[in-house]
Amino acid sequence: MTTAAYDGIADWYEQEFLGGPVTDGSPLSLGPVLRELLGTGSGGTCLEIGCGTGVHAAQVRELGWTPVGVDLSAGMLRYADGRLPVARADAARLPFRDGSVSAAIAMMVHTDMPAYPAVLREAARVLRPGGVFVHVGVHPCFCGGFADRADPEAVVIGPGYLDGAWTKKSWTAHGVRDKVGATHLPLPALLNAFLAAGLTFEQFAETGTPTPIVLAARARRG
Repeated sequence: MTTAAYDGIADWYEQEFLGGPVTDGSPLSLGPVLRELLGTGSGGTCLEIGCGTGVHAAQVRELGWTPVGVDLSAGMLRYADGRLPVARADAARLPFRDGSVSAAIAMMVHTDMPAYPAVLREAARVLRPGGVFVHVGVHPCFCGGFADRADPEAVVIGPGYLDGAWTKKSWTAHGVRDKVGATHLPLPALLNAFLAAGLTFEQFAETGTPTPIVLAARARRG
């Protein structure tokens, strides 16, 4: 299996990025939106696609689900291993049977997955009928190489939103994107990928002020 981009920054991510202040859009600030959209379970399996270091596993358990995770990065999984059962796998080829999980979540990872439409199809495949999928990701309209967020009170949007390009361009040197890059999907392409995968939207949410940083959605397999 190929080396993952996050292997080179796994220690920094766990020790510095997660250990720093909690800011809008950071993994540690996403508890309320995850609670709102995932809701409570009754012990069923909740698969985290792109689980990274497993930072969300504790909350998934608190909500009554049994968390399991997959990630391509062996470096990140070193930290996740003590937090939830994990497997190293490509999110576009999940090592789960059809209809075998009750819920699935993808937390701030869709820009790390150039084949995210294929990931959504895989999520729909492994969900049981009626199973819920929660997507929490950077907001396509206000985050990306085209967005300068250096002044949080006046985000500047430049050309590039429609390009759907991969880039390492970032407004800050203290985040993740300047280190591993990001793939951008315009809003219609992202939403249409859910529909093409057979997922039905139920609820949306935005977080971050005054300009949203996160766009989240709950969808369900029919």
